Amino acid sequence: MAYLEFKKEELVNLEYSLEREILLTNRAGGYVNTTIVGCNTRKYHGLLVVPIKNFGGEKHILLSTLHETLIQHGQCFNLGITSYGDVYEPRGHKYIIDFEMDYASTVVYRVGGMKFEKTIMFVRDSEEVLVKYTLLDAHSPTTLRIKPFLAYRNIHSLTKANTNANTRYAAVDNGVAFNMYSGFPSLHLQLNKKNEWVGSPDWYKNVVYKEESRRGFASSEDLFVPGYFEVPIKKGESIILSASTSLCQSKSLKSRFEKEVAKRDNLRNSYDACLKLAADQFVTKIDNEYSICSGYSWDYENLRDSFNALAGLTLYNNGDAERFERIINSIYKQHKDEILYGENAPDVALWYARAISQYMSFGATKENLWKKFGKVLTDIMNSYVKGYRNSIWLHENGLLWAQKDGVALSWMNTYVSGLPVCNRYGYQVEVNALWYNALCLIRDLAAANNKPKVAVEAEIIIKKLDENFSRVFWYDQKEYLADFVNDRGQNVYVRPNQLIAVSLPYSPLAEEQKMGVLKVVKKELLTVRGVRTLAPKNPLYKGVYEGDQNSRDIAHYNGCTFPWLLGPYVEAHLILGAKGFAKQAKELLNAFEEDINVHGIGSIAEIYDGDPSHKPHGCISSACSVAEVLRAKYLLNRIKK
Repeated sequence: MAYLEFKKEELVNLEYSLEREILLTNRAGGYVNTTIVGCNTRKYHGLLVVPIKNFGGEKHILLSTLHETLIQHGQCFNLGITSYGDVYEPRGHKYIIDFEMDYASTVVYRVGGMKFEKTIMFVRDSEEVLVKYTLLDAHSPTTLRIKPFLAYRNIHSLTKANTNANTRYAAVDNGVAFNMYSGFPSLHLQLNKKNEWVGSPDWYKNVVYKEESRRGFASSEDLFVPGYFEVPIKKGESIILSASTSLCQSKSLKSRFEKEVAKRDNLRNSYDACLKLAADQFVTKIDNEYSICSGYSWDYENLRDSFNALAGLTLYNNGDAERFERIINSIYKQHKDEILYGENAPDVALWYARAISQYMSFGATKENLWKKFGKVLTDIMNSYVKGYRNSIWLHENGLLWAQKDGVALSWMNTYVSGLPVCNRYGYQVEVNALWYNALCLIRDLAAANNKPKVAVEAEIIIKKLDENFSRVFWYDQKEYLADFVNDRGQNVYVRPNQLIAVSLPYSPLAEEQKMGVLKVVKKELLTVRGVRTLAPKNPLYKGVYEGDQNSRDIAHYNGCTFPWLLGPYVEAHLILGAKGFAKQAKELLNAFEEDINVHGIGSIAEIYDGDPSHKPHGCISSACSVAEVLRAKYLLNRIKK
């Protein structure tokens, strides 16, 4: 029995099964994403989704789905499923008796006396999906029909039937190839067995994606079906289909599938194993350059999230320090200007410094860190000191002031009607805590490596922060930190950003202040699925992430719970040596095992409702969520040892 498994009574219930999604990646920018029954419910869903250089590396869906049909005695049994609004046609999910996710995604169907298995696997570092079909049982001659649905579009858009599409195909080794539009790669569909291709080009119109409709977005598109394969299949026989941007030798498909299976030594056979495998899927390597996908399937690289998640995805996942260095160096190389001079995300460089300080906490020496990252860290300090960022200023008190009209200059960056939902202009608590941490790191590394000038420059500002940080942010009446301070005074909404100031390796707070912050966070923000972004008693609080785009964007940072904030929460308690906390921390971090088969199975979602029952939303697999849970679990285990 697999760790991630669903039975017939769950699978045939579409209300249940359509809310559970699978994700497979090739670690090179491509992914497979659909529901456990194979019905696409998002415009982001597809069986072969790959980045295309001709279009700036953005991801595009070539193959949307496959519909299989089993034929016996002239009677057809359709195993596929597609939504056309309230109508699902065909309804192949009714034949599913088992689903499991391990090294790959496997579905088992029973149709009368036939038992049929379908396994989907994405080849590592290759733009190729292999689908293995096995007829486990049958008592009559059986034919397998495979019908491909082509999208050939950007993941963020939808397509319609049009006369510009090239609907012709080319015959290739045991298969066919398509290329619907200029600039796209060809899609090769090949079987490892001789077959018949029946050309029957048609547009299947008004396919509806339920989740897009629910979220208030355009949700209907047309998919092109060029025809279908027909091939006889015997009891006990397996047939392999390759969907790839490259032509392959069809005779090698069986052995290649077996070799790919042999590489899967990290299986989804436990909660921890699922998290570790999920962590690996966020790191992408294209043309020898690394990046981190913030969350699937939206496909975006957010530098703040990348630096926030990096240590958890590498160091605290499998101890891979070499990979940590390769990734952070590659990201810096690709985004140097944005890191050093960026205006709309002035804290990104400070999250970079936090990642380096986490590396030091993990065990890297000061000599090694200065040698490899000293210049970048010094450049980061100078970028603030010398005023290279138009949206952020270093004031005489040592604090950073961030302000830009109409722009949310922090991680709380949703908008409604073009304006920030959380307009936190001024002195932001987490930005200045990160600034303090970066300066202390630079000072200590410089001093340890005989760079007194740099150390003194950092120390001058640190002393100012020691004098002014608490004076500006500490809300003495309630004994916690203001979320931000500007010309209107302290904003004393109870938000989680103050956690960052408590959890950093270098903190400007006294121990009593740290304890005060943790007390109010635990009382007003902590949930069983992470930390809320706003206290429920605040009139702006929105406890459920539902409704149209504006409603969801308002709730996003005004009540939604974020799992990644458990990382700072747990770390802060461990720094203070809180007695009896280990048991509570373990319960918090392991609580996600209850959800490991919900939303994105085998991973942790981006956000949860602030209100019970804390339903998951957003990205089905979030880099920061997974990384910080892994990091917190590592820290907890290290303390125990």
